[in-house]
Amino acid sequence: MDEKTALRQMDELRKNSRHMRLAAEKWDSDFQTLISIILSARTLDETTIKVCTGLFKIYPTAELLSKAEIKDVEKMIVLINFYQNKARYIVECAKKLVKMYAGKVPHDIDKLIELPGVGRKTANVFLSEVGKEGIGVDTHVQYISNKLGWTSQSKPEKIEDELKNLFSRENWNRVNETLVRFGKTHTSRTEKDNILNEIRKIK
Repeated sequence: MDEKTALRQMDELRKNSRHMRLAAEKWDSDFQTLISIILSARTLDETTIKVCTGLFKIYPTAELLSKAEIKDVEKMIVLINFYQNKARYIVECAKKLVKMYAGKVPHDIDKLIELPGVGRKTANVFLSEVGKEGIGVDTHVQYISNKLGWTSQSKPEKIEDELKNLFSRENWNRVNETLVRFGKTHTSRTEKDNILNEIRKIK
């Protein structure tokens, strides 16, 4: 697989996707972007956006969220999967941001993954959303990139490495959002596979 072919295939994925707001998009600050990504894991983007809209009306900054009672946050994010764990994560994340970075979110992957609730995928999606280079590997990216032959790996970090080798740095930020939109557009496995089989023929 070469990058020109992969980019043509990615353009076709985009054509076969409906426009939608993803959970990481259109927030007022880096802090809100990061918290929304943490909460979006294993939760529909639509649900995450709704919950975060309410959450950020009360706790729009790291400083305010760091002072919140976890039980109060739990009540606000109860629609989120694993809301109890995530309530604890985001409050602790806010506290660490205030203590170590004056409430600002670092744009460095090694510093990001030290924050509570932030794994490598979350960090990469955040960096990509704020204009830095990153490829967040979630289930959509893993499945679609394997089906298209962009990688044969199954572990997220190895998939990330292979995708970074396949695509030039200026294209890294396109990968996650394109594949996620395609995956969310086609929820039927049969329909998805039929389209991917046709896209794979593109050379």
